[in-house]
Amino acid sequence: MSHNHTLEESLALTPKFDAAGLVTCVATDAVTGDVLMVAHMNDEALRKTIATGDAWYYSRSRKALWRKGESSGHVQRVVEMRMDCDQDAIWIKVEQAGAACHTGRRSCFYRAVTKGDDGAAKVSFVDAEQVFDPAKVYSDPK
Repeated sequence: MSHNHTLEESLALTPKFDAAGLVTCVATDAVTGDVLMVAHMNDEALRKTIATGDAWYYSRSRKALWRKGESSGHVQRVVEMRMDCDQDAIWIKVEQAGAACHTGRRSCFYRAVTKGDDGAAKVSFVDAEQVFDPAKVYSDPK
């Protein structure tokens, strides 16, 4: 029996936030199952996501809470949320409007890593078409 049996079988939501107060969140397309992005949630982002049904995250680089799509309009509507066995990671299945990636692509995972003929790692674009032009979407209005 696992040493975390009580936690693993509990129906209480008790997320294990890391030292920075964050938990990792994986967002996938509710229809296709494609991984769209990986981000982080703090307690407030998690609570707002549950309360509103929209995906909220915490930006480590900006040190700020943000609702997915608040700048771009490419919102994520949560269809289902799951917590992993030891409650240190979240998986949300979402209806994605437009693109998930700030680069304008549907998914943040648009590069494949393979082994080249010489045995070295090789990176190539896959499913890398842009849905929108980030320079236009994220530009500061003057």
